[in-house]
Amino acid sequence: MPSTNGHGPKTAILYARVSTDEQARGGYSLAQQLEALRGYCEREGYEILEEISDPGQSGASLERPGMERVRDLVAAGGVSMVLAQDRDRFAREPAYHYLLRCEFEERGTKLRALNDRGDDSPEGELTDGVLDQLAKYERAKMMERTRRGKQRKAQEGRITTTRAAFGFDYNAARDGYVINPKQMEVVRRIFYMAGVEKMTIYAIRKYLERRGLRTPSGKTRWDHSFIRGFLVNDLYKPHTFEEIRRIVSPELAARLDPEARYGVWWSGRKAFERKLVSKNGPNGREYKYSYKVKERAPEDRIAVPIPDSGIPREWVDAARAAIRHNRRPARAGDRKWELSGGILRCAECGRAMTARTVSKPEIERTYFYYVCVVGAPHKPNPCSARKHHKAEEVETWIWDTVSGILKDPERLHAGLDYMIEQERFGGHGDPAAETKRWLEEISEVGRKRARYQEMAAEGLIEFEELRARLAALEDTRKTAERELRTLEARTEHLVQLERDRDSLLENYADLLPEAIDALGSEERHRAYRMIGMEAHLAPDGSLEVSGDVMNFSKLEISSA
Repeated sequence: MPSTNGHGPKTAILYARVSTDEQARGGYSLAQQLEALRGYCEREGYEILEEISDPGQSGASLERPGMERVRDLVAAGGVSMVLAQDRDRFAREPAYHYLLRCEFEERGTKLRALNDRGDDSPEGELTDGVLDQLAKYERAKMMERTRRGKQRKAQEGRITTTRAAFGFDYNAARDGYVINPKQMEVVRRIFYMAGVEKMTIYAIRKYLERRGLRTPSGKTRWDHSFIRGFLVNDLYKPHTFEEIRRIVSPELAARLDPEARYGVWWSGRKAFERKLVSKNGPNGREYKYSYKVKERAPEDRIAVPIPDSGIPREWVDAARAAIRHNRRPARAGDRKWELSGGILRCAECGRAMTARTVSKPEIERTYFYYVCVVGAPHKPNPCSARKHHKAEEVETWIWDTVSGILKDPERLHAGLDYMIEQERFGGHGDPAAETKRWLEEISEVGRKRARYQEMAAEGLIEFEELRARLAALEDTRKTAERELRTLEARTEHLVQLERDRDSLLENYADLLPEAIDALGSEERHRAYRMIGMEAHLAPDGSLEVSGDVMNFSKLEISSA
């Protein structure tokens, strides 16, 4: 279609846009914009070629479906004018507005808005440019007011997110959290698997997916980084009152319960940097924003106390320690690494060995190895073990050792019972007896506190002595509660071990030896985890397999 170049019928494309925020507020609807544009075209004698809308699209970028359609139609020619209600409907950045105007003028098309103040003269363009800059200044002021408003709410202990974190719901005022028991149980299970069972994030992801548990957005597939985000998020880590008092204002601390524990929601945890960049596109030079996200230092954030998740502090600390040195998984296609996640360790330094692949394009083959990456020369204090060990050979040797136990149900049952008994009594004592003792300790603290207060009331002890005795009792109470939480974690771990024992026996007791040998890498990895096995690989290739089940098996063989 040829350009009109000022001759022939006057044609127009009507463009309307509303952002997500404007949709939520209402009062600036697409229908209202288009109605005003139709009225203008009718008065001025323009034929409307097409009405194009961009619902829920930001004006901070030109990458919008409707705007792409407008640019395509203008490029085809025959458009006298593209019309919007306000100049910022086209773009909120003056640079983008200038880019569109130049692009359209090359096709003989005018860019017009009902709120234009100038004409095509240099003076008119100057007027519109000044108005665009003033509008940009007003938007910047509004954003700064919004930011400071959120900051003030956070300092007062109010949450300003648009969506509650997984495991929590909003309170009635929608400025704080309350526990969502069903979701928090999933989070609790994730911390237990990572911190107590020492499962890898990959294994946790598979566990959640096998049980059909959904992510906060409703997806059935869990992302590796999403699970890691749970483990490092202070929302789920219990903090004492003293820890919270040091990071919040005195006014906010005065409203908290000194006996309670709290999670922390951080306001301003991330900083966003925006930069306008240009690149060559199919229609010439194109401009877009690039964004960079970085973590702010703790002193630059604002802490907001939230209800305690109920997850033991010991689980959280253990889970974080387990993933502290995680590395990116080896890119080996769909290969399942049977001995990953700490099962295979270096006999020299004790660190988990890492999977590695070596490709030989000339022969179209890839080799798979386990290696101690701490042995790399550029590492600080490198390990002396630097040899690559063929994955197939190591995995075969270990599986031959373990499968002999799996093929003997009585031996497997006895080994698992031994593992559970070692966990129950080995160096710790009976959890039930220990729990009873610490509960009695807490009761005794309460009785002593009452006696000391009565003695002070009768003048038998001075106030300073009373305060010292009560402080000692408080230390005892905190120690008892900490030990009880540890015992609770041990008890849950024992329950899970018993479940694993029953699951292993159910899965393998009735299998023929040939079926056990045919198990895939993922099933073998799961069996290693459930029997608590570790293997230590020396530089010369010698292997030592350990773990309560394996040790019990060795004891049986030696006694026989």
